[in-house]
Amino acid sequence: TDSVIAASAPPAHPLTLVLDNMRSAENTGTIFRLAECAGLTEIITCGITPSPPHPALLKTAMGTDQRVRTRHIPSTLDAVAQLQAEGMRVCAAETAGGSASLFKLGAENPAKMGGSQLLSPPLAIILGNELVGVDARVLAKVDGVVHLPTFGQKNSLNVATCASVLVYEILRQWGKLDE
Repeated sequence: TDSVIAASAPPAHPLTLVLDNMRSAENTGTIFRLAECAGLTEIITCGITPSPPHPALLKTAMGTDQRVRTRHIPSTLDAVAQLQAEGMRVCAAETAGGSASLFKLGAENPAKMGGSQLLSPPLAIILGNELVGVDARVLAKVDGVVHLPTFGQKNSLNVATCASVLVYEILRQWGKLDE
């Protein structure tokens, strides 16, 4: 069953974050802060992802959990299907083979809003489990997969750090950072 907390102000940007079985309440709370600061539409928590009123999430979120629309959907696959049925494009952030660099997508067609059809609004981005990433069954159902390039021995950033870079780069590509 979906549970919904309504935000007090309308979102500024048609971007939703879907959290796929994230383990850390602190990462989840940080992503709530990001969503509030960036004026995102919603956060959907799925599976084992902590959701309000988890105490560690609330401590890290610093009250933003009350200002960001959120709901919990037990299955990420169900969340993807619901969002796509609503006409939303759904992308995963993952370093899997076949993923496209977020920065190259934006450079391919800068004249188009969103830089790329794949990233055009309304958009949902799936962020995965800190250890195993986005579930392979979910990757098979999304409209596209994006990644942030890395140059060290590790192939991924902390999920909350990655979310911040993704969100602000997408907003930049949409021309929203000049407002």
